[in-house]
Amino acid sequence: VVGDRQGRVGYGMGKAKEVPTAIKKGVDKAKREMIEVPMSGSTVPHAVMGRFGAGMVMIKPAQEGTGVIAGGPVRAVMESAGIKDVVTKSLGSANPTNIVKAVFQGLLQLRTPAEVAKNRGISLEDL
Repeated sequence: VVGDRQGRVGYGMGKAKEVPTAIKKGVDKAKREMIEVPMSGSTVPHAVMGRFGAGMVMIKPAQEGTGVIAGGPVRAVMESAGIKDVVTKSLGSANPTNIVKAVFQGLLQLRTPAEVAKNRGISLEDL
């Protein structure tokens, strides 16, 4: 998992005969496939549920000062993305790879209020 702590994050896996080479391949892939995460201040704009295989991750916004309440793989993604206040819960599979993929599925579902208003064809004030 790589991120700039300013709303961009990516993940990748690499395979090789030597561990350092595999890590380098994984980091390179993660940098190539980074996504932009919409944020409301230091948290996510709304609650989402990400699913991948049997792994599910619930991501909910939290008040400022709450911190990152998350398990290992989810915490790594949130901190890499720069999200400082969030509540998460991992359900189903405990496989870290599937959990990270579920988190990314959830993050891809996030929409800013401006995007929601545009999709509905109304002004941001009417939302």
